[in-house]
Amino acid sequence: MQILLISGISGSGKSVALNVLEDAGYYCVDNLPPSLLPELITTLSNEPQVAVAIDSRSASQLTGVLDTKQVLAKAGHEVRMLFLTASTDSLVARFSETRRSHPLSHRLIRGDACVEKLSLMECIEEEREILAEIQALAHVIDTTDLSANQLRSWVKNMIDMPHAPLTLMFESFAFKRGVPLDADYVFDVRMLPNPHYDLALRPLTGRDAPVVDYLDNQAMAQDMYADILAFLTKWIPSFKDDNRSYLTIAIGCTGGQHRSVYMVEKLSRHFQQSEQVLVRHRRLH
Repeated sequence: MQILLISGISGSGKSVALNVLEDAGYYCVDNLPPSLLPELITTLSNEPQVAVAIDSRSASQLTGVLDTKQVLAKAGHEVRMLFLTASTDSLVARFSETRRSHPLSHRLIRGDACVEKLSLMECIEEEREILAEIQALAHVIDTTDLSANQLRSWVKNMIDMPHAPLTLMFESFAFKRGVPLDADYVFDVRMLPNPHYDLALRPLTGRDAPVVDYLDNQAMAQDMYADILAFLTKWIPSFKDDNRSYLTIAIGCTGGQHRSVYMVEKLSRHFQQSEQVLVRHRRLH
């Protein structure tokens, strides 16, 4: 059985991900207490694909999730973990727009003279702490500046990929939008010559041949590529030894359109020869 465990910060898009999985043929269960997961899998033994959402509402049982994952894997099931997150500012804006309360907002703080509910910011930060252990071992998607359609596409790309010991995620981004929260390694390529200042190249992207030719002819770009390639080649085996399932390499330039896209495409082509690779461009819709 293919089992996908979904978790994440409230408001980061778990419902969107579950809808994608349901459309893809997964039997989906939302907000399942982790202690019931083995029983659920036994009950659904005839289902080929099952997706289960586990979140902070089951905080007292989350410590057993990783052990349960290992038990299911040893039983022959293919188990993956997906974690969705977003910046605090983005989450606050989403809760304000929907006018919904945070799941942890009903926890009480007992002071000397009164009993108060947690503020929204306090709820978000507490939830990050509660779910930190799960996030560390899952495939993480930062939904801060993603549209619903982008998130649907990225989730679909993930489940369409064959299961492998380690998947490399190469992701381009714009520094002016902030560093993605899902990045394990971040490389800055803003010092490279910028195609933006060539009027003929400005409307193009790092995937287009004229931009590729321009950067291929820049010695600095080739030196940067060689340095990043050497670093990753040296350290990727250590992540495999550490039983990591996903490694996200984020590469940023100013606008996320030319240099970072070029570098992500070039590196991903190299590693596709020997590793399982996913590619994302946060600013290319």
